[in-house]
Amino acid sequence: MKINEKNLSAYSTSTSPVDKEGWLCKRGELNKGYQKRWFVLKGNLLFYFDRKSDKEPLGVVILEGCSIELAENDDQFSFKIIFHGPNNRSYILGADSQESMEQWMKSLACASYDYMKFMVADLQRQLKELEESPVRVTLQVPNNQVTKKKESSGQSSPQPPPRGRNNPFNKPVNSHQSPQRKDIVSFRKTFKELHNQLGRPILRDRNEWRFGLMKQELKTQEPLITL
Repeated sequence: MKINEKNLSAYSTSTSPVDKEGWLCKRGELNKGYQKRWFVLKGNLLFYFDRKSDKEPLGVVILEGCSIELAENDDQFSFKIIFHGPNNRSYILGADSQESMEQWMKSLACASYDYMKFMVADLQRQLKELEESPVRVTLQVPNNQVTKKKESSGQSSPQPPPRGRNNPFNKPVNSHQSPQRKDIVSFRKTFKELHNQLGRPILRDRNEWRFGLMKQELKTQEPLITL
């Protein structure tokens, strides 16, 4: 298969949609150590860069005819891209967490053309089953027609209970606090002003009450001198 490297490099950094991107550790083919690389997945092409801001990728992996598996004998959170057939290379990649590893494995497994072809065939099969299966049709009658029909038959439709009812036993949390009246205006007064306003009327009423008692006593007493 012949690949135009110039067009492929331009496509890797173009504004085309990106399926997934992020940092992964890539194990070398000759040097078995891991090196951190920036990976970009576009369709069935997996590009990897030395730095995130690079304009040209270090390489590309075409995700066709391969499988994604866990790298059991390698470091934690590692997985591998295995190409089937003789003299085919396998790529071993490592993530920084279990969640990141699972996300990358799912994205890479769904990126191949074979997987898309399988999904299309499965959707076509489901659509064919729906077309051949009997369909249950439900007729919807407008509410106003149903109401008219019930009124004509003499049956009244049940009325829903009134909403917004309050349980008298459910008291608010601050029920012991009386609500503040807005018509009360607080102001300060001196003791003399309070005495003139409240004390004098009370004293006047008290004197009138005592004077009334004295008049009743005088009426009931016998005169000291009888003429």
